[in-house]
Amino acid sequence: MEYSVQTAIDRLLKSYQAYYNITQFDEEQRPLTAICEYYEASQKYVLSHKAELWSENSEEFLFLFQMDRLTLPEFEKCRDYAYEEGMRRAHIGPGHMYTYITPVFVCNECDADALKALKKTHIYKSFRFSFHGWMDYHTAVLEVQQNKISSNTGGRPVEKVMKKVLFNPKRKF
Repeated sequence: MEYSVQTAIDRLLKSYQAYYNITQFDEEQRPLTAICEYYEASQKYVLSHKAELWSENSEEFLFLFQMDRLTLPEFEKCRDYAYEEGMRRAHIGPGHMYTYITPVFVCNECDADALKALKKTHIYKSFRFSFHGWMDYHTAVLEVQQNKISSNTGGRPVEKVMKKVLFNPKRKF
């Protein structure tokens, strides 16, 4: 399917709205278009809530960036912003299992050095030797002119979801 940057973003946001709390931004916040937050909590207890056996909290922060051309300096600026803002929003502590920080770039074209840096991005952090969980950084880019989605190693699940949402003609919203 042929998309413009805006129609691709609209389709992604429409598919995310069932699972994420979405905050959209105005034109003056560009390249940041939206922040999508997902929280999940599970626990197991015996007889009453006070006798808790275990609990786990999982969260994901997806940052949707929109631009005409993704350059290396722009990628680095957005990558650092997403990491800092995602870590600020994370609830690290007892019961925390994982946090995924996921910047997604939707652009008409992407420079080769920016794409190379995106694919090589690997940020992982464990908290208290993983007793308080971990953080993993996933990232993906959609090049609208080429109908091409690329990601880093951690972002392959994001790439797979984006392909289903954007390139599956049977999927209707």
